[in-house]
Amino acid sequence: MTEDEILSEFRAAEALLEGHFLLSSGRHSANYLQCARLLMDPARASRIAIAIAQKLPREVRSAIEVVISPAMGGIIIGHEMGRALEVNALFVERPDGVFGLRRGFSIEPGQKVLLVEDVVTTGLSSREAIQAVEEAGGEVIAAASIIDRSGGTADLGVPFYPLIELNFPTYAPEEVPAELAAIPATKPGSRKIA
Repeated sequence: MTEDEILSEFRAAEALLEGHFLLSSGRHSANYLQCARLLMDPARASRIAIAIAQKLPREVRSAIEVVISPAMGGIIIGHEMGRALEVNALFVERPDGVFGLRRGFSIEPGQKVLLVEDVVTTGLSSREAIQAVEEAGGEVIAAASIIDRSGGTADLGVPFYPLIELNFPTYAPEEVPAELAAIPATKPGSRKIA
């Protein structure tokens, strides 16, 4: 899929939002990609996952034994990546603020893991999820996402394969432009801001 085709999918799902948004990273933006809306159509979710899988180098694809994604935003795309790669799809969650496996999920020691996210902005959630996987005995060999909005700066500590890069500007709380600050901020994501 080309960048235009992917953005077309976001627009068709009414998932490319404009306003004033407080992102999970704590940064502010005038744009928000509501991947839950993008992925609510199973056929679209499948197309997106297949496109991500096709971006992975062959040697990475063939080594993946399990897909793991962080809850909440990564669950659907993680599940679809598991389907595309024909491996199990698990997720980590953080009911007490720290990612971990629950619900009877487990990883075999040394099992090769692909970490899958919906959107990466700073990489914090991905790094925290990778740490949880490693603490559970897995080896994260790569990470993937639908969108990289870090401007290519997110260092996840493993090879990272986003479907597309979108560089909407984001701002630290003290850097928010006056015209954006004049609009009440909404927090559309699932992660609490500290």
